Order: sequence, then structure tokens, then C-alpha cells
Amino acid sequence: MEFLQNPKIEIVSIAVAVVAVAVAVGTTYYLNISKKKSKKGCLDSEQFKEFKLVERIQLSHNVAKFKFALPTPTSVLGLPIGQHISCRGKDALGEEVIKPYTPTTLDSDVGYFELVIKMYPQGRMSHFFRELRVGDYMSVKGPKGRFKYQPGEVKAFGMLAGGSGITPMFQVARAILENPKDKTNVHLIYANVTYEDILLKEELDSLASNYPGRFKVYYVLNQPPEEWNGGVGFVSKEMIQEHLPAPASDIRILRCGPPPMNKAMAAHLEALGYAPEMQFQF
Repeated sequence: MEFLQNPKIEIVSIAVAVVAVAVAVGTTYYLNISKKKSKKGCLDSEQFKEFKLVERIQLSHNVAKFKFALPTPTSVLGLPIGQHISCRGKDALGEEVIKPYTPTTLDSDVGYFELVIKMYPQGRMSHFFRELRVGDYMSVKGPKGRFKYQPGEVKAFGMLAGGSGITPMFQVARAILENPKDKTNVHLIYANVTYEDILLKEELDSLASNYPGRFKVYYVLNQPPEEWNGGVGFVSKEMIQEHLPAPASDIRILRCGPPPMNKAMAAHLEALGYAPEMQFQF
């Protein structure tokens, strides 16, 4: 009782408690500010910024995965779902070239971003990526793009992709499926010339396995191997009818591929009754 009645001890106790609360509040504020800072995107829509290549994995004779480091292990790129970045390099003649690419990573992949690039023999930017080595830097600006997405805004997405046009589709599909609050279904038709041309096949098959009720992928090849259970030839109206959601106000069809494919798919979709507002072309 004497201890409790001693005013000096009570004052010291109160002071210690106030300091403790102040420290706790200050620490919480600092952590919240730090967290907010760490989640600020690294991109600049007006100025190119340099990012260092830290890993290069050759996936086939003309396809490689490039991993670029962000400023800190907790940094995020800050790229909205379905948008892309502008990459700057030099072609074989030393002239500047700028081309858009969509990372296969999301902001949930902190500290780095990845690009899966198919390098064509005569491609100007392809030359830059062929010559790019670990330790080199690439100039990047963004985000770019007209696509805007809010979780749950449609019941289902139908996707028509050809060749390297799979990268924005993969990014959107990943963002949807890995968000526990998003119940949107995704149906993908992915067309290529040969089996070896299929990009991100392991990752796509993994999504189909992990989300069997929400993600379906149908592969189409012009030159399939002898044992093949996917589509053959070019993507047809019948394939779209069978593998993509039917026209409705709560569905959306995304297209990304070579210009001839995009033109053909637009004609198929119009013939099948998909209104312009149900479609988007990357």
C-alpha cells in the first residue's frame, strides 16, 4: 500500500507508461509509413528508369526469361493489371528502339520483375535481348495501356492469344486467380505454330491444375505433334463457341496476337454475336 501511495513512484510510473505508449505509437506510425513507401511502384510514366538484369534463363532456342532487380527486396514494380511497360534498347545498327512488353510477374512478386521474351531473327528489340547479359541494365518506362480491371467486374473472361500475345493474358489470369476475393472465371484459347512455340505452358498448366473450376486452357497448333489432343489449324468459330463463354453483358473477350489473327478473331466474334463492348484488344 505504501508503494501505491508514494507520489514520486506514481509520477515515475506514469511517465514511463506515457513514454512506452509514445514509442509504440511512433513505431507503428513508422512501420505503416515504411510499408506504404515500400509499396510505392518503381515505374515512372514520363522518364525511363534503369533496372539491372540479375538472371537469364534460356527456355528454348529463341525464348528466354529475364529477371530484373528492383531497388530493394520489398520494392514493387507498380504495374496495374493488364497494362504494360515500354522497354528501350539498341538494335544491331546501334539505333534506339522502344517496344512494349508485359511482365509475367505481379506486384505480389516483390523485389523483381520478369519478362518472357521470344527473340526473332530480324527483330530490332530481339537483338537487344539476345545481347543482354546478367549485370547489364535496361531502360523502362510505364505503366502504359488502356486496360483497366476491378475484381469481380465481370462473371468470366474469354481470352484469345497467339504467340507472345500470351503475356498480358497470363498476367491478368494470375491476378484474378490468386486473389481470394475475385471469383471471376477465365477461359483461354492459345494458338501457336508448333508445340515448341508455346510460351509459359508449364505455368498455364499449373494454373489449370490449381484452379480447375475457374481456369481452362485450350491449345491450338498449326503443326501439331503426332500425339496431340488440342486444336489443329487456325482458331475457328466452332472452337470459340466450345471453349469461350457465350455472349452476355457480364462477360468480356480479350484478344492479343499477330495482326492477321486479331483481324480473323474480330470477324469470328462479330459473327458469333459478341458486341464491341464485350471485347478488348491489347
